[in-house]
Amino acid sequence: MTTKPDKNIRKPDTLLAHSGRDPAGFHGFVNPPVVHASTVLFPDIETMTSGGQKYVYARRGTPTTEALETALTELEGAAGTKLATSGLNAIALACLSCLKTGDHLLVPDTIYGPTRHFADTVLPNFGIETTYYDPALADDIRAEFKPNTRAIFTEAPGSLTFEMQDVRAITTAARTIGATVLMDNTWASPLYCQPISLGVDLSIQAGTKYIVGHSDVMLGTISASERAWPALDRTLSAMGTHIAPDDVYLALRGLRTLSVRLERHMKNTLVVVDWLKTRPEVSAIRYPALESDPGYTLWKRDFSGASGLFGFDFMAGTTDAQSTAFFNALELFGLGYSWGGFESLAIPVRLKGIRTTTTPDPAVKSARIHIGLEDPEDLIKDLKRALEVAFL
Repeated sequence: MTTKPDKNIRKPDTLLAHSGRDPAGFHGFVNPPVVHASTVLFPDIETMTSGGQKYVYARRGTPTTEALETALTELEGAAGTKLATSGLNAIALACLSCLKTGDHLLVPDTIYGPTRHFADTVLPNFGIETTYYDPALADDIRAEFKPNTRAIFTEAPGSLTFEMQDVRAITTAARTIGATVLMDNTWASPLYCQPISLGVDLSIQAGTKYIVGHSDVMLGTISASERAWPALDRTLSAMGTHIAPDDVYLALRGLRTLSVRLERHMKNTLVVVDWLKTRPEVSAIRYPALESDPGYTLWKRDFSGASGLFGFDFMAGTTDAQSTAFFNALELFGLGYSWGGFESLAIPVRLKGIRTTTTPDPAVKSARIHIGLEDPEDLIKDLKRALEVAFL
């Protein structure tokens, strides 16, 4: 008797290539079909009323959405995965799945700006209180707990300043009060970090970034632990969230090459970062994969790789005019939000005023850089020329 291999012991690269595929179910074709649908027909009333048919209405799932959800569930080591219209939408829906009126949410002060905006402007309408905490807190986060604390949000590394968090310690503390732990894991993707294995209940990705990988789709994903899955499934079904099948298919196609792309992103980034360390115009580099980074130990413990996103500070005394001249002089680095695509990007960062609990150095001007799949030597030449334009 032949048994099928246990998917739980397959390596991530193998899961990326094989999860969410069922050629035997689709006439041998390698990829699942792109199902454009709304109505699903039943053969008879008995089947319609029994709940025994797999697909009942396109909003509740199709072979296309199921393929991506299945692949991500296996990669995340989750109980289940739901799709959202964007990373921010995934964050909002994940929060609503575990919070109700009168509850208290803890959020790190390094959080992605739109997440803070959601917490400050939408959650109060539901009677949900948010407190921002120092991301350096580990087990001592217990001091921030209130009798009504029901969820703790984490993000590692943090937006713009790239601080790491001790997610293991936070999840351990959260268990003592039964709080749900959420993590925005977009930077590492589920390939380089599996939050659920660290004790997280809801692992969130802006699939727009590395999962899609080609800057052409908006998508969010939420993968849940056994504990959090029923509420997540119930909430997203009730909210009517559904993603267009063409976008889902493109995300699934991007997922297949996630490993080779991320490996190149990291390799290119380390080359560029090593060069930036030699430049007098750069006073600090923010990238957890560097041994000199304050978050390196946590990164090394909990992550198996790093992406292409990092930050650096210009030297003290850099003026607005110099910063502007640097960005305007770039040719290979596009000036645009988002990241995770094949192309390199750069944006100026203003640290002053972005936090309410902790204070990053507001005296320096900073940059956020995404290193794409170009030749790193060409990227270095572009950065060198832009620095010379700005500072010579």
